[in-house]
Amino acid sequence: MQVDHLNIRHLAAMAAVVRLGSVSRAADAVHLTQPAVTQGIAKLEAQLGLALFERRAAGMAPSEAALRLVPRVEAALRLIGSNRVTAAQLRAFVALAQQGSYPAAAQIAGVTVSSVHRAVGDLALALEQRLVDRRGRGLVLTHHGVQVARRLRLALAELRAGVEDLGELLGRASGRISIGAMPLCRARLLPHAINAFRRDQAGIDLLIHEGAHGELVGPLRDGEIDLMIGALRDSETLGPDLVQTRLFDDRPTIIGRAGHPLAEEVDRLAALNRFGWIVPPEGTPLRTLWRNLFAEIGGPLPPVPIECGSVMTIRELLQAGDELTLLSIDQLSVELASGLLADLGPAPGAVTRTIGVTHRADWRPTRAQAAFLETLHASAVILYT
Repeated sequence: MQVDHLNIRHLAAMAAVVRLGSVSRAADAVHLTQPAVTQGIAKLEAQLGLALFERRAAGMAPSEAALRLVPRVEAALRLIGSNRVTAAQLRAFVALAQQGSYPAAAQIAGVTVSSVHRAVGDLALALEQRLVDRRGRGLVLTHHGVQVARRLRLALAELRAGVEDLGELLGRASGRISIGAMPLCRARLLPHAINAFRRDQAGIDLLIHEGAHGELVGPLRDGEIDLMIGALRDSETLGPDLVQTRLFDDRPTIIGRAGHPLAEEVDRLAALNRFGWIVPPEGTPLRTLWRNLFAEIGGPLPPVPIECGSVMTIRELLQAGDELTLLSIDQLSVELASGLLADLGPAPGAVTRTIGVTHRADWRPTRAQAAFLETLHASAVILYT
């Protein structure tokens, strides 16, 4: 189901009944009448297909479904920041932030342009913040607007996780896991983990977002990606809102085309700076390791005529020239096995990079997400120990 169609006030009322133990106290807390609270909970139960309370003479006792859902709802409400925000306002503003224009947002949300204008305006009034500024014929989010958009996306992620965790109570595995995949993990680790996971969790959808760290870290922070797999960064520069966990250590090797002249050199290390290199941009872990390699050898850095982080592109470039690169054997295993490329030897010095998982510090995985993390760690042990 679409969690952005759940009524925010009904969710707040349900959570208040669980927290306060009384419909009347909950009605006062969320500024609704008692009949409105009761009707709102009934509507939620119909949408979810589960009873949230057991009706007793002494009152309403929360069911297992309510106890699972309430922590997610309360987290989402804190992120939304106001019980006056409606689901229509949330949908409209998230669509506007994503699409960058009212017409595009209206198309995504399935409403008229005037409805998006009105919903975004009402949201700004509810939060008492200016969210959008006009720039010529276009628009930009204000500083507050950017923050609100991120909070609302995280709120939706919390609600989605809460609803997905209810699938078990309905007797079915359901939900999705959104994974950010950096280059190295795509070759062996991620496919191995996915195949193992799907044998036990066939009903869970897996969404794979491929990209570099810089392309994935924003969606991770926004809740659009649940976890990211790849080379870990310096935790001090990453920020306290993200947490990293090690899976294994990878030691890249020097790779060139088959028949590369370096293979004939008696002292390969001394000859490394005579060739051009294809390496990722500055600031990436692999570029740092490449610098470490030549710091160990000594002498000037060799030229980098091509700066590239795409393994697919590097693979083709290496076959056509005498450039070298520094990559994991996993990433070019097919080309190495077929003889198109050659492993020219391990790099000296501190050239080990740590591969692991990155997620938000406040992320609470669903049962399915937690099971996938366990499978991922198990796959790392199987493949790299």
